[in-house]
Amino acid sequence: MTHTLTLWHNPACSASRAVLTLLQTHGLDPVVIDYLHERPTLAQLQVLAATPGLGAREILRVKEPLVAELGLDHPDTSDASILAAIAAHPVLLNRPLLTSAQGGRACRPPERAWEIVSP
Repeated sequence: MTHTLTLWHNPACSASRAVLTLLQTHGLDPVVIDYLHERPTLAQLQVLAATPGLGAREILRVKEPLVAELGLDHPDTSDASILAAIAAHPVLLNRPLLTSAQGGRACRPPERAWEIVSP
């Protein structure tokens, strides 16, 4: 996952679409994972969270109401609990997430992609 340019993408999200457009405008063709349709496995999420620049809390979409409902907003919630919840409820995956050989970033704003990708 960290050697190929990979975008964890939600096509309904304007920020996610902006990152994809930004990359494509610069001639980059990332692997696009529509995570709501291609549900990530727990193993994939563990690898994603272990990517330099990311972590379980970084890949959690904290603005999603389900975070509070599941009690994931407590500081003592374990990474394992967060990743299991994302695997069970992919809507909890933060977006857009981009990984490359240089690491991973939650790309809000979209220009954060350049921290791990050369334009």
